[in-house]
Amino acid sequence: MKEKLEEIKTKGLAKIESAKTIPELEEVRKELTGKKSKLSEVLKSMKDLSIEEKKTIGMMATEVKTIFTDKLQEKQEKIIATMSVLDEPIDLTLPGKKVSGAALHPITQMEQDLNDAFLSLGFEVFSEDDISSEKYSFDNLNFAKNHPARQSMDTYWLEGTEEKEGAERLCLRPHLTGGSVRYLQKYGAPARFVYPGRVYRNETTDARHERAFVQYEALIVDKDISFSSGMVMIQAILEKVFGRKINTRMREGFFPFTEPGYEIDMECLVCGGKGCKVCNHNGWIEVMPGGVIHPNVLKSAGLDPEVWTGFYTNIGLDRLVMMRYGVDDVRLFHSADLRFLKQFK
Repeated sequence: MKEKLEEIKTKGLAKIESAKTIPELEEVRKELTGKKSKLSEVLKSMKDLSIEEKKTIGMMATEVKTIFTDKLQEKQEKIIATMSVLDEPIDLTLPGKKVSGAALHPITQMEQDLNDAFLSLGFEVFSEDDISSEKYSFDNLNFAKNHPARQSMDTYWLEGTEEKEGAERLCLRPHLTGGSVRYLQKYGAPARFVYPGRVYRNETTDARHERAFVQYEALIVDKDISFSSGMVMIQAILEKVFGRKINTRMREGFFPFTEPGYEIDMECLVCGGKGCKVCNHNGWIEVMPGGVIHPNVLKSAGLDPEVWTGFYTNIGLDRLVMMRYGVDDVRLFHSADLRFLKQFK
């Protein structure tokens, strides 16, 4: 059996060396190390050997398999190093083919437009990871321990992250607001910054809702921030985005991280305020919740609420893009349908 293994090794190495392409090498790999390989047959026939012979032949077979594995990897690297991106030579004198120009995704374009608008107002653009923790997504933002948003029906929790004692429970960020505490802990106040990014909710999808969508949050923290100055900022941003004055309304809203909180609705531009499925047939669509930063959030960030105050606004970027282009279903933006996306070139 030793002679058979030596023969398998010799012929196997020769086959590896003779392979010229990756597909050929894969066939050799299956032949030498697969379940139906001659090496596997040797291992299966060891049941009739003595204990001492099993030990010797087993070690030798393992050594042969290791040699095959190493040589296959070396050969693969050599083949890849000599590969060309072209399957066949080309005639460089032939006229080129027309290539259609690329374009930014409409949500990316809107994000960059907002960045420009906020940068012109003296804001900084901030970003962070898509994975957050219960501490930053809920605890630091004044969410009650039994708040429904903490449940799996709303938030995507990462399994196993809470198993170690003292470990933080991690989740896909359900909103961007936790980033405000991280920023303020790192840079302090006064502060004026925006932070765009994708967020994740266990939503039932429809024309206005998606499980993954883009938010754009802005926060000003200073010693004297008035509520009216926040409204001026919102109007200025909407006019920048749409190029004209936009009809808006403010109504009371509750969020654990604000006091007081508000909801900003804008007139639905899909139907011109007449009512459609996008605005739930009432002529208005919610685009910006926000409000005055809650004192407990300032404390979580290490700031004295007696000295500092702040103003949040959180823009639903997907919905704002729907208003800009008159799109009546948010799911189209995430469909990867080129027939839809090419309209924005």
